[in-house]
Amino acid sequence: MSRRALVTGGAGFIGSHLVDRLLADSWEVAVLDDLSSGRPENLDNAGRRVRFVEGDLCDEVTLRGAAEGVEVIFHQGAVPSVPRSIVEPVRTHGVNATGTLGVLEVARECGVRRVVYAASSSAYGDTPELPKVETMPPNPRSPYALQKYSGEIYCRLYSELYGLEAVALRYFNVFGPRQDPESEYAAVIPRFVTAALQGKPPTIYGDGEQTRDFTFVSDAVEANVRAADSDEAVGQVMNVAGGRRTSLNELLGEIGQLTGTRVEASYQEARAGDVRDSFADLGRAGELLGFRPRVSLRDGLAQTVEYFRKIEEGGSAR
Repeated sequence: MSRRALVTGGAGFIGSHLVDRLLADSWEVAVLDDLSSGRPENLDNAGRRVRFVEGDLCDEVTLRGAAEGVEVIFHQGAVPSVPRSIVEPVRTHGVNATGTLGVLEVARECGVRRVVYAASSSAYGDTPELPKVETMPPNPRSPYALQKYSGEIYCRLYSELYGLEAVALRYFNVFGPRQDPESEYAAVIPRFVTAALQGKPPTIYGDGEQTRDFTFVSDAVEANVRAADSDEAVGQVMNVAGGRRTSLNELLGEIGQLTGTRVEASYQEARAGDVRDSFADLGRAGELLGFRPRVSLRDGLAQTVEYFRKIEEGGSAR
């Protein structure tokens, strides 16, 4: 008998890649997405094999209908933007914090076995210690960081109080095909890649020497799949990252080599809420999930560049 999963935010960037993997692993998959940032074409590979529910995860009736009969909820649905949370703290709290609480409560009431929650490395804040270890005190610097951290606490409490198996994965700068470069809040890699392909100067906020631990999307998906079944992971928070520290200037140089363009950045004032440096310790994820990143930054960037190159040339890039 097939296993059944619900992916909230399943038409989004990470969610749609997770859907593809679950289908490849013979799961029955439902997707809940309001398409505010997700795109139907992200699910083209899935076709009719997915039960798609268009709706708001904060709507209890809709969420309950999507979760009925499901074994695992992979909770990817969110407004994943630090700058947007600063502009719209109340709206983003409703989705990122209250919405996560609603997912956990519906999971408890519907007899869902496990919730795998997409948490965020932004919970660490801007403390100088590197690498970031899960035992460090959180220090959120934005509403988004605080909202995502509150979801971690709710996951732990629902495991302890109600016996709902919940696991939180702290993502570090996930990137890859299907990531949206168009939004004013877009992540750095799709913005850099599309700018390079179009011969335009990408914007760097700050001096470019700030560092990030970039994670290719297939590695984030692998961590989710493993988190669905590890008994040791229940109630835990784990870093999910690429295991390499890279400055934005270095990143831009790599993208320039892969696109064959000379890329000159436009430097602007650093943005409020951004952290200076980010680099993950992966010991806990290795111990509890057997997780190790498989895709190097260079290989992941090459796949991402190829995806956006096809879009620029007017071809299909599913």
